[in-house]
Amino acid sequence: MRNRSLFLPLLLLWSVAMHAQEIVMPQIAAQLPDAPQLQFQAQQPTLELKFATTNSPSSLPQDSTGEVLTRQQAEQLALKNNPRISIAALLALAQKQAVRETRSALLPQLNGNVTGVDAVQASRISVGSLDASRLLNHVGAGVDLNQLITDFGRTRNLVASSSFEGKAAQQQSQATRESIVLATDIAFYDALEAQATLQVAKSTVKARQAVSDQVNALTASKLKSTLDQSFAQVDLSQAKLLDLDSQNQFDAAIANLNEVLGTVSDQQYQLVDDPSPPLPVAPSADAVIALALQQRPDLVALKLNHNADARYSRAQHEQVLPTISGLGTVGITPVGSSTYFTPDWYGAVGVNIGVPIFEGFKFHAQAAEADLRAKASDQQTRALINRIVRDVRTAWLRANTAQHKMSVTAELLQEANTALDLADTRYRLGLSSIVELSQAQLQQTQAQIAEANARFDYEADLAELRFQSGSPP
Repeated sequence: MRNRSLFLPLLLLWSVAMHAQEIVMPQIAAQLPDAPQLQFQAQQPTLELKFATTNSPSSLPQDSTGEVLTRQQAEQLALKNNPRISIAALLALAQKQAVRETRSALLPQLNGNVTGVDAVQASRISVGSLDASRLLNHVGAGVDLNQLITDFGRTRNLVASSSFEGKAAQQQSQATRESIVLATDIAFYDALEAQATLQVAKSTVKARQAVSDQVNALTASKLKSTLDQSFAQVDLSQAKLLDLDSQNQFDAAIANLNEVLGTVSDQQYQLVDDPSPPLPVAPSADAVIALALQQRPDLVALKLNHNADARYSRAQHEQVLPTISGLGTVGITPVGSSTYFTPDWYGAVGVNIGVPIFEGFKFHAQAAEADLRAKASDQQTRALINRIVRDVRTAWLRANTAQHKMSVTAELLQEANTALDLADTRYRLGLSSIVELSQAQLQQTQAQIAEANARFDYEADLAELRFQSGSPP
C-alpha cells in the first residue's frame, strides 16, 4: 500500500511533464532562427541502399559520375581488352604450328640444287670435305627427294604428343578466360561493396549533421549541455572520417577494376548489380566437386599434358629402331656433261635403311628422362585433383555461410533501426544521455554497411564457386 501511494503521485508528475513539454517545445522551436529544422523526429531516417539492385537511373548514387557498368558488361570488356586473354590465345595458336612442324617429318622432303664447278683434273683425288663427284668442270641443276617410309611409329608418336600439347594449350586458354572472368567478378563486387559503403557514409554524414545542428541550437537555447554538443560534434567528425576512408576505398576498388578490364585510364563507373535475386548455393559440395573434376579446364589441360608426355616417352624408346626412307634425284648438266657423260641429264632412285648402333647411351638416357617426366605429370594431375577438391569445398562453405549472413544482417539492420528510434525518442524526452543515442547511431551505421555488403559478398562467393566448379563464364 505504501508503494502504491508513492507510485500515483509520480505518475501524475510524469503526465504533467509530458503535457508541459508538448506545450513548451513548439514555443521554443518557434523562437529559434530555423524553427522547421529544429523539430525532432520520432524516427531516425532509414538509409535505403537501392543503387545496386535495379538498373534504373534513380537507383544509382546521386553524386556518382561515369559510365553505367553491369557485371556482364565488365566481363565482356575484360575478355576483350585484358592482355592475358591475348597471351593465352597466341600461345595456343603457336602450339598448333608446333604440331604442323612435327607432322612435316611424315611428308616428302624436296630440295632443289644448282651447282657450278670449275676444277682442275687432279682435284678428283683431293681429300677432306669436298666430294669427288663435284670436282668436275660443269654446271648442273636438279632436285632431291627424301620420303620417310617408316620409322616404326616414332614420328607418329611425336605428332600425337605435339597434338596433345596443342589441345592442352587450348584448355589453358579457356582456363585463363575463366580466371579473368573470376577476377572481374571479384573486382566488380569489391567495387560495389565500396560504393555501398560510400553511400552509407555520405548518408550518415547528412544524418549526423542534422543531429549536430539540432543539438547546437538546443545548446544555444540552454536546453542541452555543452557535453551533448561535444558528443554530437564527435559523431559528426567520425562520420566524415568514414566518408573519407570510404571514398579512398572506392577509388582504389575502381582502379583495381580498371586494371582487370585492361584499361589504363582512370575510368569512372556507375556500378549496377543484377536486379534479380542471387541463386541459392548448391545443397552440398559433393555434387560441385564431381562437376569440377569433369570440366575444370586446367585439370583437362594437365591430363592432356600427361598424355603428351606418355606419347613422347614412347617415341624416345623407339629411337633405337631402324628408319627406312625412299630417295630420289633427277637433274640436268647442260655445261660440261658432254665431256664426261652422255646424255646430259641424270636420275636415280633408291631406298635407305638407317640403323642406330651406338650413340653413347644417349637414346637410353632420353627414354629414361621421358619416362620420369611422364610419371611426374601424372603426379601433378593427382595433386591438382586434391587441390580442386579442397578449393571447391572451401568455396562452398564460404558461399553457404554468406547466404545465411544475408538474412542475419537484414535482421541486424531492422533491430538497429528500432534501437535507434527508441534511443532518439528517449533522448528527445530527456530520459537518456547523448551517449546512448551515439551508440545507437554507430550500431545502425555498422548494420547498414553489413547489410549492404552481405549480398555482394555472397555473389562474389558464388562467382568463386562457379570458377572452382569449372562452369563456363
